[in-house]
Amino acid sequence: MTNSPMRRTNLLKEFSYLFFPNVCAVCGEELLRAEEGVCLRCLYQLPRTNNFREEENAAEKLMAGRIPFVRIASFCVYAKGGILPPLIHQLKYHHQPDIGILLGRVYGEDLLGSDFLKTVDIIVPVPLHPTKEKSRGYNQAEMIAMGLSDATSLPFSAGNLIRVVYNPTQTKRTKTQRWENVKDIFKVEDPEAYADKHLLLVDDVITTGSTLEACGVALQSCSNVKISIATLGEVF
Repeated sequence: MTNSPMRRTNLLKEFSYLFFPNVCAVCGEELLRAEEGVCLRCLYQLPRTNNFREEENAAEKLMAGRIPFVRIASFCVYAKGGILPPLIHQLKYHHQPDIGILLGRVYGEDLLGSDFLKTVDIIVPVPLHPTKEKSRGYNQAEMIAMGLSDATSLPFSAGNLIRVVYNPTQTKRTKTQRWENVKDIFKVEDPEAYADKHLLLVDDVITTGSTLEACGVALQSCSNVKISIATLGEVF
């Protein structure tokens, strides 16, 4: 009896699970075969905000008057000791892009059919500088956008909104320092591609909103553009 390539692949996977079992990024429990990066129990315990149903929510109040926008929402509360921070950490610093795709997909399933997405045309991830993206291996916001796109069937566009300046991390900076750090670092390569479109700008976490504001300012170069924002987490 001859083993097929598929059977050999499955045997190799089974062998690898014996010695290198996949574990949940949050609780450390071994994952079932159908689970990806995080177990279903932890997924169900994510502290959802459901603020896509709430106009003038905390994120919208934070960004009010800074850039024109239609709506803003965050999937979960990002709180120290909570479930979301270790997932974001694994996504950004431990080469687990599948976590971003999974969380984007789950968030997209929540948003699907809501008024929040009703007029959105294109999903646009906040870009990384090419140097940073090469070092990380991927853009975490693009992974989230891919998951959202998969769940909602909305197209996503990466590579038109670009980051032209490589600057230090935003971590541990004040609100003013964060704005100075990101001001004028984004641009749109082809403004016509986004003209007359409603864009859903996607990032991992909103803290002070400086990065999203800088992206929004750059996107104003597109004629009659409308902007909504979706993030996985919010820290206020």
